[in-house]
Amino acid sequence: MENVNSSPMKIRDIAIPLSIIGIVMMMVLPVPKQLLDVLLTFSIALAIGIFLTALFIEDALEFSAFPTIVLIATLLRLSLNVASTRLILLDGPKGADAAGRVVRAFGHFVVGGEIVVGLVVFLILVVINYIVITKGAGRIAEVAARFTLDAMPGKQMAVDADLSAGIIENEEAKSRRKDLEQEADFYGAMDGASKFVQGDAIAGLLITAINLIGGLVIGVVSGMDVGTAAQTFSVLSVGDALVSQIPALLISSAAGVVVTRSASGEPIGEVFVQQLLGRKRAMYLTAAIMGLMGLMPGMPALPMLGLAGAIGWAANREAQDKAERERKPTAERSLAGPPPMGPSAGPAGAYEDAPSGAAKTEDIDSALSLDILTLELGYELVSLVDAKNGGNLLDRVAALRREIAKELGIVVPPVHVCDNLEIPPAGYRILLSGSAIGEGSCQPGRVLAIDPSGMAPPLEGDPTTEPTYGMPARWIQARDREMAEALGYTVVDHATVVATHLAELVRNHAHRLLGRQELQHLIDLLAEKYPKLVDDVVPNLLSLGDVLRVLRNLLRERISIRDLRTLMESLAELSDQTKDSEQLTELVRERLSHQITAIIKGDDGSIAALALDPRLEELLRNSLRDIAAGVGGALDPEFLRHMAIQAEEVLAKFSVLGAAPIIIAPPDLRRYVRAIFEHKVSQYSVVSYREIEADIPLRVVDSLGKDFATALAPQGGE
Repeated sequence: MENVNSSPMKIRDIAIPLSIIGIVMMMVLPVPKQLLDVLLTFSIALAIGIFLTALFIEDALEFSAFPTIVLIATLLRLSLNVASTRLILLDGPKGADAAGRVVRAFGHFVVGGEIVVGLVVFLILVVINYIVITKGAGRIAEVAARFTLDAMPGKQMAVDADLSAGIIENEEAKSRRKDLEQEADFYGAMDGASKFVQGDAIAGLLITAINLIGGLVIGVVSGMDVGTAAQTFSVLSVGDALVSQIPALLISSAAGVVVTRSASGEPIGEVFVQQLLGRKRAMYLTAAIMGLMGLMPGMPALPMLGLAGAIGWAANREAQDKAERERKPTAERSLAGPPPMGPSAGPAGAYEDAPSGAAKTEDIDSALSLDILTLELGYELVSLVDAKNGGNLLDRVAALRREIAKELGIVVPPVHVCDNLEIPPAGYRILLSGSAIGEGSCQPGRVLAIDPSGMAPPLEGDPTTEPTYGMPARWIQARDREMAEALGYTVVDHATVVATHLAELVRNHAHRLLGRQELQHLIDLLAEKYPKLVDDVVPNLLSLGDVLRVLRNLLRERISIRDLRTLMESLAELSDQTKDSEQLTELVRERLSHQITAIIKGDDGSIAALALDPRLEELLRNSLRDIAAGVGGALDPEFLRHMAIQAEEVLAKFSVLGAAPIIIAPPDLRRYVRAIFEHKVSQYSVVSYREIEADIPLRVVDSLGKDFATALAPQGGE
């Protein structure tokens, strides 16, 4: 059954191509001046519509058809230029109406019939359009296109990693890949669209010169005297130039607006008001300066003082509106009712009313404070922090902070230890910035016997899983401790269980503990010994944020940043090659090959690793190449699943060898492979060949992809 809504779409699909063909045909077929008036008016209306659309969009991709529309609009203006030039040269001797009323109106009314003024205005518009707006917009589009293409592999890897981890469904992954491809295509097309506008400006200049010179010659040949011919054809040429240059200026301005579109996600009017008029001090100071200038002798007092008052009034009005917007959400929350009260809601004083009817300021301030690291204990574990009764958990936490500082080179913030009646009596919970990142429980009066090999003889006790590394374990009576140790178990008490779990979570989230303030502290310490190095790097070569992103990337994979001097020297040398934090991270890792090798090599001095099959390497490279080119290249989920399954099977071989699980990859694929396995098989560390010292023996435990690399291939563009 035919869809009733399909008919308009079919007409539109036919009408647009026919219109474009008609635009091209206008270059060779004569156009009546009445029709030319209509088309010139349409060209102006189209340019205004494009410009206003560019202003009202909230994201550049909302106007993804802009490059194509620019091409069509440019083609339309050039065709109208050719058609008007034909009429000017053929019918110019007949009078000023030779090219229609629109051209005559721009020639007479807009510039008052003054030819020199018209030519000057036209040349100024050409300079503004070509040199200022179009050049700037073209440069921005070029840089945006390059940055977008450089970031494509990383964004695609993030989508694949989320898909393989089960965070998103296949349909959402397809949608996100399509958005990435559309973004790359858009900015690449915008880079080319700016060249259309540049060429249009040059063509307008040449056509005007042809109209002037050619018209003068034709007028004289037709029997007109030189003065009359110059007057007639100058008015027509200037009118034609202006009527085409104004739409060109609007569209080039629209191109600049689109490529410089703010990422605020708000209409440009709101952004302008909030970010300019919303700066109260700047606006008040501007108003004061304008007022002082208006009081100076010889200055026009009325417009300057009036403008000063208007600026001050607008800034004050925006400040009031901003305060109202901030109060409104608070009022809405109040209407929803008071927060739930529970055992951990806080002291009763926090809910008492002050004499004024508002909450006490000190209670509100304390409620707003948020500890970075918090360890919550059930009431049966509170004895772990009671030094009088032999509790040593606080000492272990203090030792943990020193250990992490030596191991990773970061200062772990103080851990706020408190009780919480809402968790199980023998349970504990670890929070990072108020969000739980781990939890566990203990059994009172018992100790935890861990089976690190997984092959120890059975032991009487309650089976469980060790909370830190997921190894099999049992809660046993304290009297059975010596027997368990004799059977190969590792026996630990409650404080050790909690402290070990906390230490591992801190290592896993070390990159979240390093913020700008913490990094600035580390840099200040380095500057005491190496001030020149610090001054050269921050902020001359890299910003503090750039350095922070690189160090966080290293910490995310447990690479110590304690040798900050070497890291800063490496960044100083490598910053000339790239400013991209991901690429800088990979290059810095290669400079840290000695450190990385020391971490991953075994007791025998060699490194056991899972290598990539050459066919799998080629598939991954093709995938990255297609992603960068914007033609698909996404790995099939079934393909990723087979990779994860084989990698999990190889873990047992590493366990037998007593070696840390390592995947070794070529330098250009390391980051991609890391993104694939980061969530699925997180036990693996992924290193590249350049991150291992040349004199270290390498043992290949297995080859990843040897059984399925040819059977399953990436499904590009899905």
